[in-house]
Amino acid sequence: MGILAFITATGFLLLLLVIIGFLFCFGYVFYMHLKYDHVPGPPRDSFFLGHLPTLLRLTKNNVVIYEPFFDWMEKYGPVVRLNLIHKVMVFVISPDAVKEFLMSPKYTKDDFYDRMHSMFGIRFMGNGLLTDRNYDHWHKQRRIMDPSFSKTNLIESMRTFNDKAEDLMDRLVEKADWKSHVGMHDMMSRVTLDIIAKVGYGMELNAICDDQTPFPQAISMAMRGMVEARNPLSAINPFKQAVIREVKKNVDFLRDTGRQRIELRMKAIHDGEAIPKDILTQILKAAELEGGCTMDDFIDNFVTFFIAGQETTANQLSFAVQELAQHPEILARVQAEVDEVIGSKRDIKYEDLGKLQYLSQVLKETLRLYPTAPGTSRTIEEEMMVEGVRIPAGSNVMFNTYIMCRMEKYYPDPLVFNPDRFHPDAPKPGYVYFPFSLGPRTCIGQVFAQMEAKVVMAKLIQRYEFELVEGQSLKILDTGTLRPLDGVICRLRPRGEYKASQK
Repeated sequence: MGILAFITATGFLLLLLVIIGFLFCFGYVFYMHLKYDHVPGPPRDSFFLGHLPTLLRLTKNNVVIYEPFFDWMEKYGPVVRLNLIHKVMVFVISPDAVKEFLMSPKYTKDDFYDRMHSMFGIRFMGNGLLTDRNYDHWHKQRRIMDPSFSKTNLIESMRTFNDKAEDLMDRLVEKADWKSHVGMHDMMSRVTLDIIAKVGYGMELNAICDDQTPFPQAISMAMRGMVEARNPLSAINPFKQAVIREVKKNVDFLRDTGRQRIELRMKAIHDGEAIPKDILTQILKAAELEGGCTMDDFIDNFVTFFIAGQETTANQLSFAVQELAQHPEILARVQAEVDEVIGSKRDIKYEDLGKLQYLSQVLKETLRLYPTAPGTSRTIEEEMMVEGVRIPAGSNVMFNTYIMCRMEKYYPDPLVFNPDRFHPDAPKPGYVYFPFSLGPRTCIGQVFAQMEAKVVMAKLIQRYEFELVEGQSLKILDTGTLRPLDGVICRLRPRGEYKASQK
C-alpha cells in the first residue's frame, strides 16, 4: 500500500506541475495579448500559436512569408502586429520610421538575431558583425574590419574577381551548346564561394570545378537551419531531428574550418612567414593593435562572411540572370554597354566598373524586387508612438525592404522590372530601399559585393547568350535570405560578338 500511495502521490504531483505550467503559459500568453492587442493586426490563428500556423503554411507552400503583409498593410495600416506563441513582432512600413530606427545607433538589434547567434543549442554566427546586439562590442569589431574594405583593398580584390569569374566562364563553355540545362544559381553560388574564400581567407576551394567540395552543402544546410529555427517547436519535433542533426553537423564543419584557418594564420604571422594580404590577415593585425578579441569573435565573423559574402551575392546574380532572360530589350541594352566598355578584354579594370552605369541599374533593380536580405529589426527600450500607434517598451520592431519596394505608393508598377528607376536623374523614394540596411549598421561588404557582382555579370554578358528553360515556376524560396526556388535553369551559347573577337 505504501508503494501504491507513493505512486499516486507522485502522479498527483506531476499532474499538479503540468497544470501549474499550463496556467503559467496561458497567463503569459494572455498577458502578451493584453499588452499588444491595441496594435492593429489580422486575427490570430489560435490563442497559443498566434499567427505561427499561417507562417508555417506559407513556408511549406514555398510562399515568401511577407506576401500577406501587402493585404494586411492595406487593411490595418503601416503598423501591424504578429503573434508567434509568446512573442510579438511589430512590423512597421514607414520611411520616417526606417529613418528614425536604422539611422540612429541608439536602437540596438533585437533578440530576433539570437536565432543566428546559436541554432539548436550550438553556436552559429555568434557575435559576428551581423548578429552582435551589443553596440560597443559591435563597434569595436567594425573598427577592426573597416580597413579591410578600403578602396585600396577593394581595387586589389579585382584580380581575384577577374580570375574566379574567368574560371566560371571556362566551366560554362562545357555546357554552352544551347541544349544543356545549366543551374545558374548553383554556378553563381560556386563562383561567389571561391571569391570570398580567396579574398577573405586565402583559400583555394575550386568550388566551380569541384562538385565534391562540402562547402556549398554546408552553407545550404546552415540556411535550412535558419528556416527551421523560425518554428520554436522544431527542436522538439521528432520528425525534424534528422534535419537538425544535419544542420548542426554542417555548422560545426564551418566553425571548425574557420578555427583551423585562423589558427594556421596566427601561427604564420607569429613565425614571420610570408602571408597573403587578405581580409583575415588584416583583421588579425588590426585586432592585435586593438586588443580584446577572442577566438570565438574571429570564428563568428568567419562564418558570417562565408555565408553572407557568398549567399547574398549569388542570389542577386541569379535573379539578375532570371530577369534579363525575361526582358530581351533590357538585356540588349546591357550587352551594348558591356561591348562598349569591356569589349573583348579578359581583365575588367576598377575604372571600368564606374562606366557600366546601366549594369549598375540592373543590379540595383534586381535588389529592389529581390532583396536577398529582405529586412532587419530593432528593439525599443521605451514606449514610443509610431505612425500614431503606441508601441510598448521592449518591443521588437521589424522593417522590411521587400514589402516596401513592392508597394505602389513608393514605386509605380512595382512588380515591373525597370532598371531606369535607378537612373542617376530618376526620382527615388527615401528610406524605402535598404537591401544592405542603413545607418551605422549598414553592411560592411556592400561595395565589395557590388563590385564582384558587376565583374561576374559583365563577363557572363560579354561571353554568353542565355534563355530560361521552360516550365520553371520563377518563385522565390525564403531561406532567411531570398533565393530563386527553381535555381534559374538556363540554356547558354557563346555570343557571336565575343566569338568573332577571338578569331
